[in-house]
Amino acid sequence: MRPTLSWTPADDLPPGTTDLAPVADVLDAGGVLVLSGAGISTESGIPDYRGEGGSLSRHTPMTYQDFTGSPQARRRYWARSHLGWRTFGRARPNAGHRAVAAFGRHGLLRGVITQNVDGLHRAAGSEGVVELHGGLDRVVCLSCGAFSPRAALAARLEEANPGFAPTAAGINPDGDADLTDEQVGDFRVVPCTVCGGVLKPDVVFFGENVPPQRVEQCRALVREASSLLVLGSSLTVMSGLRFVRQAAEAGKPVLIVNRDPTRGDRHARTRIALPLGAALTAVADRLDVPFEDGTAA
Repeated sequence: MRPTLSWTPADDLPPGTTDLAPVADVLDAGGVLVLSGAGISTESGIPDYRGEGGSLSRHTPMTYQDFTGSPQARRRYWARSHLGWRTFGRARPNAGHRAVAAFGRHGLLRGVITQNVDGLHRAAGSEGVVELHGGLDRVVCLSCGAFSPRAALAARLEEANPGFAPTAAGINPDGDADLTDEQVGDFRVVPCTVCGGVLKPDVVFFGENVPPQRVEQCRALVREASSLLVLGSSLTVMSGLRFVRQAAEAGKPVLIVNRDPTRGDRHARTRIALPLGAALTAVADRLDVPFEDGTAA
């Protein structure tokens, strides 16, 4: 399965607004479930897939079928991902992540579901985050199922590939650096230290299904929530859109903060077309919700 590269908005979609009052109102009422996408992490230096300048215009992410079926594909993936991790792993939460964490500490949220694999919600202090597509900071063996930290794998790859430091054309939302086959060269992939099997990042590749129990966990959160607040997702793929549809079918308010139209707009009460960091900071200020450093947002 190849990733969905684009989505063309219908002419009859409601226009976006800059009025943050509806977001403040649902948060003030509590019980909000947050669903975040790549757009919340762009202010941390991680590009998104489909927004302006999105990486899918130049880059096709690795698919599960290619990764498992080809040693050459795995070499290419790990070379690019290893280089990308040096930048990706240093990314820090921005105002949007910190605002979500503050809303949670203030008791306004039912939970957080993120489509991102960057771990920035956790780093900002949000608790109980459901990482729908997994996390790049973990590695799993496809043979024995053993998990290990990405930092440990990075050290092993550094040792196996001394001096590997090509210049990448860019870094993508999945932590994959843009390298040519010539730059990848004869990069050495290391096996599982437990059984010698194939290692894979603990993320859901395109063409791979989200674990059913994780989907059900998210569906339960939607059922328990009073409203759904979508932050920085185009909702182009079904993995996130299904929760928007579920909330709308249950009569729960759906609000979207995303600068561009989304595939979920027709199910939403409103879409706020503002940058996320500034928008969530303004909402936190309106609700008098302090940020982690103790100052009013």
